[in-house]
Amino acid sequence: MKNKFLLLGIALASLTACKTASAPQLANVKTQKNISINNELKNDEEFVKFIEPYKQKLDREMNQKISHTNVDLTKQGDNSNLGNLLADYTLEGGDVWTKANLKQTVDAALINIGGIRTTIGKGDIMLKNVFEVMPFENELIIVKMKGADLPGLFEYYAKTQVNNPVSQLYIETKDGQLTKSLINGKTVDPNKDYYIATSDYLALGGDNMKFFSKGEAIPTGVKLRDLYIEYFKKNPEIVPATDVRLNFIGKK
Repeated sequence: MKNKFLLLGIALASLTACKTASAPQLANVKTQKNISINNELKNDEEFVKFIEPYKQKLDREMNQKISHTNVDLTKQGDNSNLGNLLADYTLEGGDVWTKANLKQTVDAALINIGGIRTTIGKGDIMLKNVFEVMPFENELIIVKMKGADLPGLFEYYAKTQVNNPVSQLYIETKDGQLTKSLINGKTVDPNKDYYIATSDYLALGGDNMKFFSKGEAIPTGVKLRDLYIEYFKKNPEIVPATDVRLNFIGKK
């Protein structure tokens, strides 16, 4: 905790200065000695005392148990158990929203492995663990795509061989060439509309997923982290799926 409040105080002071400074005052600015931010700096005791009740409340909330896992939840491998779990939660939550608001069902889900910032160790899962895994304010987006445009998604995986987690998608490649592609267990119908749950970051082309630009991005107003917290709470014992969804044969 040391020095966190000092940094916050410096930021607040800087914002106040920006609001009150004028051009004549800038002319009188003098160069000051740099202060090194390190463990030798003392906390502002008055500020620490002021913020302590809020910190205690936040700590109580963040340290509440929301679930449990008997295995480490990691992001390693082409079919990581944490990646599969969050992709499944994305699909399930997206499907609930889509049925209620669009009278449709979600066919698949896709998230990016880079958005999963850390792992969850075996044992109790605390609320803070989900914030550590997903520190971003990404929104759940439903992308409506024609089947004729879905080859771009499969070709993306064949080209990149990246382990971006998926749900209800099966992508098989051999030596970098696409050999099999299924959505919801079936081959793609080029004349059908498909609904894919993802994040706003990816729907807007993040991680070079340009294929989403051919679809219609439908905002939900649902934050992915809130969705994940909800599903962790619904499942007191986490049993992540271990099925193969990305099968990169001959991957270098």
